[in-house]
Amino acid sequence: MRVLSKFTIDCDADAAWRALHSPRVLAEVYGPFLDMQPLEAMPTQWEHGQNAAVGLSVAGLIPVGRQLISITDAEREVDGVRVRIIRDSGMPLTGPLAVLDVWDHQMAVSPLPDGRTLWRERLVIGGAAAPALWPGLWAVWQWRAARIRQIAPSWAHDPDAVVAESVEADPATTA
Repeated sequence: MRVLSKFTIDCDADAAWRALHSPRVLAEVYGPFLDMQPLEAMPTQWEHGQNAAVGLSVAGLIPVGRQLISITDAEREVDGVRVRIIRDSGMPLTGPLAVLDVWDHQMAVSPLPDGRTLWRERLVIGGAAAPALWPGLWAVWQWRAARIRQIAPSWAHDPDAVVAESVEADPATTA
């Protein structure tokens, strides 16, 4: 079963790529609803081939399980556009999601002509419990998308420049 997302964020693709590799940003995406605590030393930036375990809790109060994060990076060119993909092929270790047999989460970023970024996400889950868990994961992914759109402008080194470029690229705002 799949959960898919595709939306535009207000930062450049390089900033989005850096954010995808930040454990701090990952924690911020889920907050304040879900709290993520490292169970071991956490890198400041994910590197290709790295693994880490985190504990998850609702608002820091109700434990909901542990998750292994296992990062790999890839890059493709699609119609002349650079697409960078980060894949978390880790697994839920404990908690309700641990009944899943498959967990494959991919996030892709690519630049748009106006300086913003096209964000795409795909979560593939499998196992006997997947149909029962899919609606909840779909809802969490809607939350994630809203949070990502909300915090993405803060990922840019110069957020005002990204906003100014977007306004300049939109002829309706200059008329």
